[in-house]
Amino acid sequence: MAAGRRVRKDRDERRAQILACARELFRSRRFEDVSAEEIAAAAGVSRGLLNHYFGTKRELYLAALAEMLDVPPTGIPPYRADAGLLDRVTDSVDGWLSLLEQNRETWLTALDRAAPRGDAQLDWVMEAARARAVARITEVVGLDAATAAHPQVEGVLHAFAGLAQTASREWLERERLSRAEVRHLLVSSLMHLIEKVIPDLVDGPVPGGGTGAERGSGGGRLR
Repeated sequence: MAAGRRVRKDRDERRAQILACARELFRSRRFEDVSAEEIAAAAGVSRGLLNHYFGTKRELYLAALAEMLDVPPTGIPPYRADAGLLDRVTDSVDGWLSLLEQNRETWLTALDRAAPRGDAQLDWVMEAARARAVARITEVVGLDAATAAHPQVEGVLHAFAGLAQTASREWLERERLSRAEVRHLLVSSLMHLIEKVIPDLVDGPVPGGGTGAERGSGGGRLR
């Protein structure tokens, strides 16, 4: 049994090593300028093993891009029952901005690579990144599952995730906003959405039964 676990660990480590090397190469150069052979050599594996784990260079590229867009993977703190909503939102925004600052080049490269080009696969990668961000926001603010699953609420939070990505560019790349200004923009916007907009949206029927008013707080229920 121990040997089986070790084999699995070796496979996971090899896959992670390939992905890390691909991420670094794709961070500094365009997709078409990086060969599968070069990635395999950088990772110290054969081309066949690279294909075994990722299929094609395109699939490896998409996996690397998804990881780059997941900066930061743990940047938003978990829900804290002992903290007020403003504290939780501020903490989450501060954590995210700090990790973006530390990973500036990787983040901006990922945004460039995933920019809309009518490519369904790249669109999917970007949408998946926003979905992960929405899940973290939902946890931070303590939004209940039924309200979070409301289609219009999902739409609002996905739009906020897009705002956050754009605001990060205005700060890190274009320098038209400072970090403090981006912080203010994101905190105040998310607070308004949670306290004003979402309760209005879920005042009608929501998944799970009942209306926002019936569920309490006149709308979206916070834990």
